[in-house]
Amino acid sequence: MKFRFKAFGLHLLASASLMTLVLGALYVGWYRWPGWYLAGALTIALMVSGIDVVLGPLFTLLVANPSKPRRELTRDIGIIVAVQLIAAGYGILTLWNGRPLYYTYSERFLQMVQAQDLDTEQIALGRKLNPALAPHWYSLPRWVYAPLPKDAKVANEIVSQTIGGGDDVIDMPRYFRPWEEGLGDLRAQLRTLDKIGELDKHDRQVAANQLQQLGFAADQPVVAPMLGKGKPLVAVVDPVSARILKLIQVD
Repeated sequence: MKFRFKAFGLHLLASASLMTLVLGALYVGWYRWPGWYLAGALTIALMVSGIDVVLGPLFTLLVANPSKPRRELTRDIGIIVAVQLIAAGYGILTLWNGRPLYYTYSERFLQMVQAQDLDTEQIALGRKLNPALAPHWYSLPRWVYAPLPKDAKVANEIVSQTIGGGDDVIDMPRYFRPWEEGLGDLRAQLRTLDKIGELDKHDRQVAANQLQQLGFAADQPVVAPMLGKGKPLVAVVDPVSARILKLIQVD
């Protein structure tokens, strides 16, 4: 039994160290608040951790019989590690492809843009026409303003294709502008809580309590929805400076 627990402990330590290193790097680099919440990354992280940190070492505990021939024991543990690596690779690749690259303000909404939202053509156009704000594989999340083009015809084409399920302007880095350029429009488009249709009655009450703690009333136009997967966050914005004071999680 001592041999089994020793093998289990070593496997657990190795698995936990690897997951801590990889998930920690992804979190610190790309998934800090609000990215982790908006991307719904917790489910994937828990799945990968469950397989690699829990099931893998438990299977080792079951197969680590000291009476087994060394070759057979090595094979069994090797199979377990291979399955772990496949599961970890799938989870890590999913998190990498879903990493937040931009937090945008565009047309009354704050919204996250993930790496998987940008196709190669849009990235190439961004690098050619707007290199300062175009994404690269190593890019960390940035806050940007994504207005529709001033050319009405082009703007209408983008709106039409967005309605049809195509790329939105937030998926087109060539149109991105520095965050500061959009603050005036953001300030003008702030709403009251009852005007955020993505929230139900309970959500509005949770947000109203948080607003009160910040010194605002629920009927003050100081909020904007921040969209991602699942329920949106409620961005509380200073009505004078347009600085985001807090992102409220309502669920």
